Amino acid sequence: MNQRIFFNNRYLRWKVKYGHFFPLALGTISLCFVFCFGIFIYWHIEGWEIGESIYQVIITLSTVGFMEVHPLSHKARMLTSVLIFMGVGNFAFLMGAFTQLLVEGHLQDLLGRRKMQKIIQKLEGHFIICGYGRIGSVVAKEILKEGLPVVIVEQDEQVIQELQMEGILYIHGDATSDQVLLSANLKKAKALITTLSKEAQNVYVTLTARQLVPKLNIIARAEHENSIQKLEFAGADRVLTPYVIGGKRMAQVVLRPTVTDFLELALLEKHLDLQMEELVISDNSILVGKDLINSEIRPRYNLIIIAIKKADGKMIFNPGPKTVISAGDTLIVVGNKDNLKRIEEIL
Repeated sequence: MNQRIFFNNRYLRWKVKYGHFFPLALGTISLCFVFCFGIFIYWHIEGWEIGESIYQVIITLSTVGFMEVHPLSHKARMLTSVLIFMGVGNFAFLMGAFTQLLVEGHLQDLLGRRKMQKIIQKLEGHFIICGYGRIGSVVAKEILKEGLPVVIVEQDEQVIQELQMEGILYIHGDATSDQVLLSANLKKAKALITTLSKEAQNVYVTLTARQLVPKLNIIARAEHENSIQKLEFAGADRVLTPYVIGGKRMAQVVLRPTVTDFLELALLEKHLDLQMEELVISDNSILVGKDLINSEIRPRYNLIIIAIKKADGKMIFNPGPKTVISAGDTLIVVGNKDNLKRIEEIL
């Protein structure tokens, strides 16, 4: 009884592990047993050499019609007949399983996933988004609009089909799994954004990602404001509550409509020749050590500096002309897109 339960559990585990390829794997294993059975007939019962036995099994299973290596005894002929029936049946089963894979598209899916995995492993500085729901899909599309690489980690089969249709890179699996996150090339990612519907999952993903890559930039979604502290304690760099942000945005539209319109034009409108951007000052930049007047950012590039975020996190709004630019500073600027590209040469 215990042995039966053991084999049933093993069978179910194999079936889950290999999925649609389980019949093909089962047929291959069965064919190996048939082959060994044939060798047993000629080697053990007939007393042939091992090489002759293997050759006889091959020509028998392939049904090519060659003569026997040696004359067969009556018992061997009976067993050879059984061997032929088993071999032909096994080949028919394998052909049916393979045809089913082709017709249902599972083989193409496997090859497509392997190709996609190779592309993901070559990425650097990409964004990993856990969950492609209402929030995650918006985040992904906004990042893709900027021409930046995105990898989605999603478990829902229906969502996976949607990602395939849209041509977005994805990993099909549970985002709380270490292996799934690593398969999304987590160690080379620029940031991870977790927007899963369950808050406990977001906490677990944050903990896992922070443990795997300590310096990774992690943005987490919280359902309630009292959950922000939990996610920050788990290791999130920023925690955002969509409903709170949405409510505040609606209030600002009513209270300060012109300011809101300007921010939308600067941040979201792609058809206008205007953009708000953040520029990080490197250690080798020629701007290091210069104040805003001597940097000549305004006259040379026609850019307006709204604020400067210092390396220690301090924010300077509306910086004065004598404000000195240091390595690691982040300049918040507004200006022409072409001018923003030109200034990148001196950063």
